[in-house]
Amino acid sequence: MRLTERTKRQIDSPIGAHAHLLEQVPADRPLIDLSQGAPGFPTAPNIAARIAEVATHPDGGRYAPLLGLPHVREAFADELREAYRAADTDATPDVNTEDICLTSGCNQAFCMVTSALAEPGDDIVLIAPWYFNHHMWLGLDSVGATIVDPADGIEATVDEVAAAIGPRTRAIVVVTPGNPTGHIIDETTLSAYADLARLHGVVLIVDETYRSFVPGGRPHGLFDHEVWRETVVSLHSFSKDFAIPGHRVGAIVASPELLTQAAKLIDCVSICAPRLGQEAVHAGLTEALEWRADKVAAIAAKQGRFESVMAAEPGGFVLHSAGAYYGWVEHRHDVPTVEVVERLILEQGVLAIPGTAFTPQDRSMIRMSFANAELDRLDELVERLGSF
Repeated sequence: MRLTERTKRQIDSPIGAHAHLLEQVPADRPLIDLSQGAPGFPTAPNIAARIAEVATHPDGGRYAPLLGLPHVREAFADELREAYRAADTDATPDVNTEDICLTSGCNQAFCMVTSALAEPGDDIVLIAPWYFNHHMWLGLDSVGATIVDPADGIEATVDEVAAAIGPRTRAIVVVTPGNPTGHIIDETTLSAYADLARLHGVVLIVDETYRSFVPGGRPHGLFDHEVWRETVVSLHSFSKDFAIPGHRVGAIVASPELLTQAAKLIDCVSICAPRLGQEAVHAGLTEALEWRADKVAAIAAKQGRFESVMAAEPGGFVLHSAGAYYGWVEHRHDVPTVEVVERLILEQGVLAIPGTAFTPQDRSMIRMSFANAELDRLDELVERLGSF
């Protein structure tokens, strides 16, 4: 059969790309899995109870409304207003139920938004290192990706982003906390990005999949004024927040005008986000925020341990940034990164993702998801890297 060239040109997902090597992990070095950024613990008991309840309800398997169940959208709007409230003011962030569309995961949110904004021949700005599925989707949708390669290798300056904007640019994409870097973009820089987007008449898409794992303070102040709807689109995921990645629920926060167009695409792809997952999210937002806070604290402790063990640069592995779920690590070995990753599996029983999935060329970087590992395994990691 004839397959499209645009599909064949895209990389295979790096998640699971080295699964064929796992049977060869040394017997004396049980696998330390630092690959996928997904929760390694079960969801909250009250969320699990709600899932079971809905699963046995006569309406539990029915379609949900196209934009999502109203009570879930309302609960999420309430949570956003609280999470994005500035500590030094009584003003409430301007986010309402009609600004929210629930999607089948955050990946779908990104795909539907960019497809509603850009046509073949248009262009979207990505900042390296990018989230690999973002880059893949633009290629699959025949939309150009203009890459900003920051001088510091992690965060682009406003001038660097401005230089990438052209006549066919439709959006600028940022991810904070970063995937793969874990880097958190501060309020001032995000505001400057939004001002830049507004100046050029393009959209700022902010992927906030890991925003609940930002320590202290609000993620940003972009929702403070109603003008945000002209420029800003915020994307969210409930997979990590409530440990329900398989239930596939994410969200678009944007102008109702954009959501109307994105809904047409959603109707053709999945019709709606799964009802079961949406009800799980509602239970999380209304009954499990304290549980989430405990999990966030536990992962923050893992980050602290990971930063501590990497401080000595074991085996020539150097930590450049860390946050939320991820560490962005340079290997100082004069061999291709994919070979380093394969040898880590075969010789040390350490599974990670090569940075080549996130960058224009091999930068000798590796993504390690410390959130997947227990504290004692992170202590063991330093010895294994040191033996590389």
